[in-house]
Amino acid sequence: MPLSLEQCCLGFAGVLFPVACWAQTPESEDWNAKFQATYIWQYKRPFAAAYSGPNSLSSEREKSYSFSSTGFLGFRPWTGGEFYINPQVSQSSPFSHQTGLGGFTSGDVSATHEGPPPTFSLTRIFVRQTWGFGGDKEDIESDANQLAGKVDGRRLVLTAGYLYVLDLFDDNAFSHDLRTQFMNWSLFTQGAYQYAADAYGRTWGLALAYHYDEWSIRAGRFMQPKVPGERPLDTRILRHYGDQLEIERSHEITDQRGVVRLLAFRNRAVMPRFQDALDFAAANGGTPDIDDVRNSEQIKYGFGLNVEQNLTSNVGVFARASRSDGQTATYTFGEIDRTVSAGVSIRGSAWARREDTLGVGVARNELSQVHREYLAAGGLGVFIGDGRINYRPEAIFETYYSVNVFRNAWVTFDFQRIRNPAYNADRGPVSVGSVRLHAEF
Repeated sequence: MPLSLEQCCLGFAGVLFPVACWAQTPESEDWNAKFQATYIWQYKRPFAAAYSGPNSLSSEREKSYSFSSTGFLGFRPWTGGEFYINPQVSQSSPFSHQTGLGGFTSGDVSATHEGPPPTFSLTRIFVRQTWGFGGDKEDIESDANQLAGKVDGRRLVLTAGYLYVLDLFDDNAFSHDLRTQFMNWSLFTQGAYQYAADAYGRTWGLALAYHYDEWSIRAGRFMQPKVPGERPLDTRILRHYGDQLEIERSHEITDQRGVVRLLAFRNRAVMPRFQDALDFAAANGGTPDIDDVRNSEQIKYGFGLNVEQNLTSNVGVFARASRSDGQTATYTFGEIDRTVSAGVSIRGSAWARREDTLGVGVARNELSQVHREYLAAGGLGVFIGDGRINYRPEAIFETYYSVNVFRNAWVTFDFQRIRNPAYNADRGPVSVGSVRLHAEF
């Protein structure tokens, strides 16, 4: 008889919680063990829709949830080396089977297994090797997948294994962790960043980063999925791959830290082109379908800008802008070809709640011209497709307040408002309320 979600969660927490509590946090660690558990519940009100299609967000009232319970186990096998493994139990139920939006309301849904029953998986297995080349020493704090210690300000870091590309690229202090910060896909990362990943956001690959004082440059290559939105990965990494290059520079403005990051990505895989699907339908009749022309290797590329800046010790702002070429169908991430986002994060020190956080963010997502024409002709993408479209940019507003209920636990109340869901002015707007429970040890 399969275990219930509650039994799995309690059992997994019962095993890992004592281990996490025993892990010490000295100045230098040879091993550590951390733990997190997150539950996100979302409620979508019914909304107006002139029509719906196979990949539409349901206009009816819906509830959604995701749960994950993760262990972060790491040790130092040799000088400069680190090894990590992350076992996880997860379960989720997304809105409308995760269709109908460019910027979906919860990134955690895409990283968890749809259920019931709850599913056990290894979400990360990777090694990290650091070579120091001098410069000022930097303190590394004990954290999930991070051993406490000191490293050179000038160093080379190799990371290889099974992990999330976003573990290494497109970081941002105020909008990157969907378990503690913003939840929407368009806000916690670059919306148009088509990074390589399987159905749960993970992949095999490697990345090399060089840090030189306030400068960093990193590059990585990772496996693409064999089929968009599915789990099997294409192991021919020399032929089909996702490459990315990121340059980062930290700075100070009136003694307040800031970071600017420039990102470029280039993917090669068997991908259909929207124009080919339109041409095929025109020549043969019927509705354009990207699956009819998924028969040749294509290149998909894009760029992104990512900025974070502290205004005071308690207030920080962020902004991102990204775009892809928009010629080929979505392969790994959301159906967004161009996007801009911005927001502010405020710690609760001003009202004597130092560990609380208030966040407010906005995003505007767009599609390329040929992508719009494909949808207008009745074509379906991986995530969107209403059968036709009255195109408008998708506009997203999200605000949250995270309450620190005790030392290592937070309750977050979140609200999202989405105009023109899936870029269609004939549907919406959509209102979504969320409650997130998060604990870490």
